[in-house]
Amino acid sequence: MRVIPLESVPLEERAHVREGAFRSRRLLTGEAGTPGNFSLQLVTTPQGYQSPRHRHNFDQVRCQIEGDFDFGPDGEMHPGSIAYFPEATHYGPQSSTGSSTTLVLQFGGASGSGYISAAQYARAAAELGKRGTFAKGVYTRIKTDDGKINQDAYEAVWEQVNGRPLVYPKPRYARPAFMEPDHFHWVPLPDRPGASCKLLGVFSEARTKLALYRIAAGGVLPLEDHSIYFVRSGTGATDGGDYAAQTTIHLAPGEAVSARARTDTELLQIGLPQL
Repeated sequence: MRVIPLESVPLEERAHVREGAFRSRRLLTGEAGTPGNFSLQLVTTPQGYQSPRHRHNFDQVRCQIEGDFDFGPDGEMHPGSIAYFPEATHYGPQSSTGSSTTLVLQFGGASGSGYISAAQYARAAAELGKRGTFAKGVYTRIKTDDGKINQDAYEAVWEQVNGRPLVYPKPRYARPAFMEPDHFHWVPLPDRPGASCKLLGVFSEARTKLALYRIAAGGVLPLEDHSIYFVRSGTGATDGGDYAAQTTIHLAPGEAVSARARTDTELLQIGLPQL
């Protein structure tokens, strides 16, 4: 298992093929080249960010920490909102009227299409930049006859990495799932005094799980394997180290670990897909 305090991860600023410069902390990554590869980041999006309506061949989970984020007809996220964006499902256009901070997990979904690594992404974007331009989520390739070809920015990067056209899986969901956890009830866990749960959803045949857990001070909660936990509030300890607000806890398949709360604790669980 891994316990990752927020302050242990450097804050980086990088250009993005969608638009502008993002400030982010890359909290956790999976195994590059595998169908279950993933990237967990805490991302600050600049004021005025815009992205056209688009889709991906991977899944996403977003948890809004600060600011608001508008996804056009699909919905809006504000602090506390959580959303699941399925692979192949269109969403957006996206826009932010002010600075926005979001916990973003991007990961290979049920189709097995996988997720390209940050290193692959950066290398391919740089290569594409020699033959065209990125602007507002679109890659424009300059042709030899002075013509132009426009393509979704991520799609262009993916094809540069893989050397073949991106074929999207058939969408399982018509639109993203936007959740307001404050509107869910806490359900006590009968075998764990002082602990309760809000089950937000289980998605696709890969059983990606989203849930919130609350542990009263002094309580103990066994954590599920093959999961990422993000501490929304509270302090405590696990077998792998202490936690505080915005600590990330990652359990690999088969690991058995418990969280022991020193103060009232709230955890977001993202149960990774069973691929």
